[in-house]
Amino acid sequence: MNKDFTLGGPLRGFCAKGCGRQDKQLNTYDYLADVPGNTDTTDLVEVQFKNTRKGYYRNDNHLPLEKGDMVAVEATPGHDIGVVTLTGSLVPLQLKKAGAKAAADIKRIYRKARPADLEKFEEAKALEQDTMIRSRQIAKDLQLDMKIGDVEYQGDGGKAIFYYIADGRVDFRKLIKVLAEAFHVRIEMKQIGARQEAGRIGGIGPCGRELCCATWMKNFNSVSTAAARFQDISPNPQKLAGQCAKLKCCLNYEADVYVEASRKLPPRDTTLETADGTWYYFKADILAGMVSYSTDKRLAANITTISAARAHEIIALNKAGEKPLVLDENAPEKPAKPIDLAEQDDLTRFDKVKRKRGGNRKNKNRDKAATEGGNGGGKQRKPAGGDKAGRNNQPQQ
Repeated sequence: MNKDFTLGGPLRGFCAKGCGRQDKQLNTYDYLADVPGNTDTTDLVEVQFKNTRKGYYRNDNHLPLEKGDMVAVEATPGHDIGVVTLTGSLVPLQLKKAGAKAAADIKRIYRKARPADLEKFEEAKALEQDTMIRSRQIAKDLQLDMKIGDVEYQGDGGKAIFYYIADGRVDFRKLIKVLAEAFHVRIEMKQIGARQEAGRIGGIGPCGRELCCATWMKNFNSVSTAAARFQDISPNPQKLAGQCAKLKCCLNYEADVYVEASRKLPPRDTTLETADGTWYYFKADILAGMVSYSTDKRLAANITTISAARAHEIIALNKAGEKPLVLDENAPEKPAKPIDLAEQDDLTRFDKVKRKRGGNRKNKNRDKAATEGGNGGGKQRKPAGGDKAGRNNQPQQ
């Protein structure tokens, strides 16, 4: 048996070739990298540039490219430098997900990056921070209602892309002229939203993981408060908003599951009639399929939790004009209340435990009282006549 492609040891079936450079955002794992002939299935290659910008190019020269290679690709004008992030049969799927382009619109890869290309690329990257700070000051001087969030130089240093955020439309024609005179490069302005800016900057979310927009998300769907309402999440703006000050994208992840599960629950405005009384909807555990009812319409009184199937059964009985005896048939019976008051609690609860504070003093007082009690229960009073009267009372010998 051919064992050329058998992986063992600590990998345990995972392909090490599919792991890329972890210093890039939107990093991908090519789980088909170890499959023989995978790179021959297509000549399309996914190339990533600064932050979250990716592009798809055609390898017309049939270069032996692997994930992590630095390549020089076609740009307008000149060329750009990027990192190969994906090759093989997964690239057409990613291209379809991002929005299929016509074959004529897909540019090509020139070559693997040479040392001279990389040196010029690093020189261009070193200018990005100073360019961004200076461009912000220029936009402020022109009184433009916009924020320049990032600047990206092309690999050959011939063009700079300015990413900006604005609430409305901005006339930046004058700004382009001033920037071109200041930096002597071709200027391209690209408007992004708050979610795209958060993805480019990156960070850690409240879940303790990296932001989804900075790690794997490329398409941003609109998020509404209805997603939070379907999941019974408290409408707290501080908890629902992400670092972009917009609603968190993860609110959409489980919204469809909650919507499907909520269809199995009884309507909230439906009351249940039993022999005990009327029960009103209080709350529900959507995923568990359990509904809690209260005997009071506004307060939590005598809360009883039943399954959705039991609730639908009672609703069907009420429509037929019948009332079940109890709401929950599986609830344990309550013990009968005792009639004798003595059985309700131990009578010794009225006994107070005496504290033994100052025990020696109490013992002394007790002994003294006992001694005085033996002499007549107290001090003897002398008669009114004094000693003379006492002598007169003595019997004569």
